[in-house]
Amino acid sequence: MPRRPRPEAPLPPRDGLGPARVRMPVGATDPGGRPWGRVVDFLVHVTGDPVGIGRRLTEGEIALGDGSTVTAATAYRPGSVVYLYRDLPVEVPVPFEVDVLLHDEDTGLLVVDKPPFLATAPRGGHVAQTVLVRLRRALDLPELAPAHRLDRLTSGVLLLTTRRAARGAYQTMVQEGGLSKTYEAVAPVRPDLVLPTTVVDRIVKARGDLTARVVPGTPNARTRVELVGEREGLGRYRLTPTTGRTHQLRVHLAGLGVPIVNDPLYPEVREVDPTDFGSPLQLLARQVRFRDPVSGEERVVTSRRTLPILGAPATEGPSDRTEGATGA
Repeated sequence: MPRRPRPEAPLPPRDGLGPARVRMPVGATDPGGRPWGRVVDFLVHVTGDPVGIGRRLTEGEIALGDGSTVTAATAYRPGSVVYLYRDLPVEVPVPFEVDVLLHDEDTGLLVVDKPPFLATAPRGGHVAQTVLVRLRRALDLPELAPAHRLDRLTSGVLLLTTRRAARGAYQTMVQEGGLSKTYEAVAPVRPDLVLPTTVVDRIVKARGDLTARVVPGTPNARTRVELVGEREGLGRYRLTPTTGRTHQLRVHLAGLGVPIVNDPLYPEVREVDPTDFGSPLQLLARQVRFRDPVSGEERVVTSRRTLPILGAPATEGPSDRTEGATGA
């Protein structure tokens, strides 16, 4: 069943970034063991930033979920949420560009070619260096939102919506399995591995864990794996998933004994310098197919990137090119 959409924030995006959403837990107490009395005291505690909270309070930049502005006297509301703008973390610029593959202003669909190392949307220490924030700023699209996600290290075709009114249709299409995806990867060749094959298992990834793992139980992950080329001990694999578990393709190839080239997590976790962009993960979201839920037309969008993935110097903004997008 599709997840219920999260209510819209009462504060608009600023410089490409929406406000942070903080839930006020039921039964929470202050450091002295007493129930929280004021929203502002709770926010100072959870952010550790009394100066920043004071500044936002003075400027009217903190709001409750009902849209009312938080003041110094606003009482803590257990179970409710509060919104406020955040200070951006210091980030290493990702030196690759985002190319626009398709921009349909009538339907509100935007399809881009994501480079490696750029997260889809803000999370943790990746905020400005994400596809979402970069494109909101570069294309002046404050309502831009992802219809699905790619891992930060994965390159290729990514769908977004440019208007809030179109968001639900595309996200529902993805959640209901209407987006057919084909990936390509570079990995070692195992002469004893019989291909093509379909990997079916159960993958879980616990919150806070770097890696996902295969566990016993009802299968929730399925990938067809084909070897479509070979050179000097490395193969080019076509991967066709029919599910979308976190790190699914990386887990499945590593499980077959052919981990994707430059994967820092599978089969073993290894440290990578966050400023090193010279060894991209060789995993590419090559193509997507779907029936557009707004226009009704069949869409086929193909990445212009090729394996091995090398990337390119960044430009001032995304290049607005539309090759590779077709209506079938």
